[in-house]
Amino acid sequence: MLGYNVPEPDEAMVISGKKSKDGGIPFDVVVGHGKWVMPFFRKVRYLSMAMHEAQIREVCVTTQGIQLDVRAVIAHKVGSDVASIVNAGQRFISEQENEMNQLTGQIFSGHLRSIVGSMTVEQIIRERDTLARQVLEASKREMGSIGLVVDSFQIQSIDDMDSGYISALAAPNIAKVQREAAVERARADQEASKAQQESLRNQADYERETAIKRASIKGETDKANAEASQAGPLAEARVNQEIVREQSLLAQAQADLREQQLISEVVKPAEAEAKRTQIIAEADAKAVEISSAAAAKNNRIALDQQLIEQLPALVGEVAKGLSSSNLTVYNGAEGYNEVMTGVVTQGAALLKSLQSELSGTVIDPEEK
Repeated sequence: MLGYNVPEPDEAMVISGKKSKDGGIPFDVVVGHGKWVMPFFRKVRYLSMAMHEAQIREVCVTTQGIQLDVRAVIAHKVGSDVASIVNAGQRFISEQENEMNQLTGQIFSGHLRSIVGSMTVEQIIRERDTLARQVLEASKREMGSIGLVVDSFQIQSIDDMDSGYISALAAPNIAKVQREAAVERARADQEASKAQQESLRNQADYERETAIKRASIKGETDKANAEASQAGPLAEARVNQEIVREQSLLAQAQADLREQQLISEVVKPAEAEAKRTQIIAEADAKAVEISSAAAAKNNRIALDQQLIEQLPALVGEVAKGLSSSNLTVYNGAEGYNEVMTGVVTQGAALLKSLQSELSGTVIDPEEK
């Protein structure tokens, strides 16, 4: 649109042509947005706010009089505030990049020479960061006065210009490093040799074990082949042995069976018959004994019966004898009864005596 201007994101728009009062800012500064500009009466310029890089190479002399070739790089840009943009615009708006880099290099080179001149080579080498920080701090004020800010200052290299000083300083450390490196190489060689020997031993062990395994496998294979070749005869022999064993077992079983049959058919019936005969004989003997005892008892009973039947006659005969005898009884009827009782008692004793003689027994005199 005619008369409307917009700067890029990394640019500052500087508008000149306005009247300044009492030493005020001679420019209008616009950043991040657009603005209407009166044509013909105002002029628009653009100032880059992007990062720039300046490189320097300076020969510096230390406090020891040793010359050092120092190389460094500076990262810088225009400050983002209005004052910095105005200061930078007044100095670099025409030849911005070249003039900014050149002036920045001159400022840092002067401070670098000054600070290196106050240090020894050893300090510079050991404290390179300290050197860079001191140079950066010393340059900030001057850089700010021209509207620039420094993001970083890095020393790239330090060279003694073939004087050999730095090499001499490094010699002990180099020798130490070389010794340590030699020790490490020797240790590494020793470890490598040890590892190689271990590998050789492992290889030998492996080959020995392999040979043993091969021999074992060959022996097993030969044994298997031999057993395979003898499998037919051996199997037949085993079968024959099994047949003989089974036949022996069968014969033994048949013999046992025959023995049981003989026991069942002959021995047991014979034993049973003998037992039956014995039982019959014992039964007969018992029957005879019982019959004899019964007969004897019956005979005795009959005899006793006969004796009893004869007892009155015997008593009568005794009485007759008493009546015909010259017997005097003094106590009357009582004496006669006593006589008759004695007669009967004598008759009973006579009967028992006869029974004892007939039965073959002995009569106790007291029982008589």
